[in-house]
Amino acid sequence: MVIIAGVDRAGGTDAIVTEGMHLAEAFDEELHVVHAMTQSEFIDLERTSVENDGNAIDMDRIREIASAIAAERTEAADVDDSRVRTVGLVGDPASELLRYAREVDARYVVVGGRERSPVGKAVFGSVTQEVILNTDRPVVTVMDV
Repeated sequence: MVIIAGVDRAGGTDAIVTEGMHLAEAFDEELHVVHAMTQSEFIDLERTSVENDGNAIDMDRIREIASAIAAERTEAADVDDSRVRTVGLVGDPASELLRYAREVDARYVVVGGRERSPVGKAVFGSVTQEVILNTDRPVVTVMDV
């Protein structure tokens, strides 16, 4: 089993990685820091590549780029990287995170949430909400990332 920390490109996701590492250490598991590249990110990369050199980017290269984003978030968290594997996925972030959690039989999934209402009520982001509602895995939510 592994612990999964789902991260995006936004700053502040190092708290997700840090919490994932705490769980990985507590359960003596490996931490997989996962970034799923959205369709719009993919299209932007594809367009840039075609404009620059006329060649489309293959899916393996897109996954490498997504993995590099996960690696950046891991470095920002300054955790023991001997327990960390970075993973790049392509597609809808919630769906890909859920699929990956099933594939690796994740013990926990760690995601971020944001406070969004004017009165201070915590409302999860759409990816976090979809993960919570559609998985049979325990989900740890790190707020205000």
